[in-house]
Amino acid sequence: MSAIPAFEIGIWNAWIFILPFLLVTYGVSYSIVNRKSALFSWPKYSKQERSLLGIMMVCLIASWIYSIFVPLKLGTLWFYTGFPIYLIGLIFVTLATLNFAKTSPDKPNAGGIYHISRHPMYIGWVLVYLGVGITSASWVYLLLVLVVLGMYIPVLAIPEERLCLERFDDAYREYINRTPRWIGIPKSG
Repeated sequence: MSAIPAFEIGIWNAWIFILPFLLVTYGVSYSIVNRKSALFSWPKYSKQERSLLGIMMVCLIASWIYSIFVPLKLGTLWFYTGFPIYLIGLIFVTLATLNFAKTSPDKPNAGGIYHISRHPMYIGWVLVYLGVGITSASWVYLLLVLVVLGMYIPVLAIPEERLCLERFDDAYREYINRTPRWIGIPKSG
């Protein structure tokens, strides 16, 4: 990792990892998931949450654009460390999206990968971005990831849980009591 990041357009740049992620996150989800699903519901945001959401979205879009110009460090320890992290993240995002596709919109999404975490899609997003940052050995990319990661709880997780509590009430409260927010062994009864 150098102090001055590489900046060149090429086939083997980080965009090659971002494209499948975007296709799963936005393409697959919009084509197979029921439009009444909680995946397409937006919570009511406070003014502060909206501001943070705006900053987070700017960082995400900047990371997508930057990925076009940042080369992967193929054949290096950076690449071999980051690639498995990226793949695990992509698997999380794919499983979470498929889970939404088979869950009824009138029930909380509590099965499949959502059995081990209330937010596996966000875990997947973080792992994808972290993996891309490592495979490209880009401190700029990793810095963008840290900004986005710092905003996941206040901007995405908490408002989403608030929405699900309003929408599903006791069923979601029961889900919260037995499932950790991020990852781990499901809580007992």
